[in-house]
Amino acid sequence: MAPASPPPANAAAPVIVKGLPDFTELVEKVGPSVVSIRTTQRVAEEGGDGDEADAQMREFFKRFFGVPMPDQRRGTPGAPNNTPNTPKRGAEQGEERPRGVGSGFILSPDGYVMTNAHVVDGADEVYVNLTDKREFKAKVVGADKRTDVAVLKIDAKQLPAVAVGEVSRVKVGEWVMAIGTPFGLENTVTAGIVSAKARDTGEEIRFIQTDVAVNPGNSGGPLINMRGEVVGINSQILSRSGGFMGISLSIPIDDAMKVADQLRSGGKVVRGRIGVSIAPVSKDVAESIGLGKAQGALVQAVEPGTPADKAGVEAGDIITKFNGQTIDKAPDLPRLVAATKPGTKSTLQVFRRGAYKELTVTVGEMDSPKAKAEAGKEEAAPRMASAAALGLSVSDLSADQKRELRQNGGVLVSEAQGPAARAGLRAGDIILSVANVQIGSAKEFEAVLAKLEKGRAVNVLVRRGEWAQYAVIRPGK
Repeated sequence: MAPASPPPANAAAPVIVKGLPDFTELVEKVGPSVVSIRTTQRVAEEGGDGDEADAQMREFFKRFFGVPMPDQRRGTPGAPNNTPNTPKRGAEQGEERPRGVGSGFILSPDGYVMTNAHVVDGADEVYVNLTDKREFKAKVVGADKRTDVAVLKIDAKQLPAVAVGEVSRVKVGEWVMAIGTPFGLENTVTAGIVSAKARDTGEEIRFIQTDVAVNPGNSGGPLINMRGEVVGINSQILSRSGGFMGISLSIPIDDAMKVADQLRSGGKVVRGRIGVSIAPVSKDVAESIGLGKAQGALVQAVEPGTPADKAGVEAGDIITKFNGQTIDKAPDLPRLVAATKPGTKSTLQVFRRGAYKELTVTVGEMDSPKAKAEAGKEEAAPRMASAAALGLSVSDLSADQKRELRQNGGVLVSEAQGPAARAGLRAGDIILSVANVQIGSAKEFEAVLAKLEKGRAVNVLVRRGEWAQYAVIRPGK
């Protein structure tokens, strides 16, 4: 039997994608569930809303959210026609004035509507307009600024609710569609693809990134997949001009629904906290302390009396797991903790002085930040020691300093030059550990340094004010 002939060298690869999607059926299915939202405020006197409107415009464009309502007196495109609440020039005191526009979508047939918190923030009245031209005054059930999710309620029945999709099934590259009210233009449809998932911008949630055209006024509208399901809330755009430049960010619908459920049941969102201030772990620090991989959350400070303090968490610990879930990046920790019900006993895995340690913490409830008293300053104790190779001079902490700083050990940096200064240390810092060894005195500090290989880079855990941070000192550099 003759061997099979190899394919020709110039054979074309098979076509993977054919044609473009048709969104018409999606628009017909989901369009009636999308609403436009207008907000008003009551002004005390004629002309008194100018400064407020300017401030809102600046804030919206600063965050690339929303847009003030167009001037309706001149028939600006997008302004509602025959709206009973449209103000006239020379309005009386206390009359409603247009404030802003946004979008939303119907969550349930009995009148619950989801939108962005910033769409309704600061409004005196909120109105929801359906595609059948009916308008309802809405009650704000609850709004959560941290996630930018709000739930409204209108007095209506048998409304066309959206179908909620699964974010886990969303794939980068798939087609998605948005419907909203950009610049007051109701029921505007735009489409694109998912550009990235779990986009971390430092906020409590990680966004779905798309190239769907989203502009001021689209805020709060749905991001829809090809099955006609809502997978996100259009919330932000990244732009240098204030208009769309190809990058849109949407709140994943699973995160939004968790918030919405709490808003509907109690009017607010309850979050967990453990009471630590954290920072990322750099590659240099990870290698120098034996962690290997740059992961986890570095504990810079532990608030006295908080769950973390009671659990034994220390400044300088690297939290690598929370309830068994790996902390790849520092922002992962507050997200996991915030999503944990207060009162829940949870486990923390921390990396401390070269070894892993398991701690049990009872998650508390997130409160308003408390003002911290400024730490007093005292003169250093007279006993001095030197570590010339690192450019450091240190001294023991007095008993009063240890009590005031809530530290059992550590040494005070009296002078930092050369390698120490280049590593960022300065006089007044407190060195808590050297080369993963906890330091209790200047004598111990010198003893640890004496055992190190000459010229070797050494990690030090430094406290400055209320914060602790690792630094790597490289002698001779």
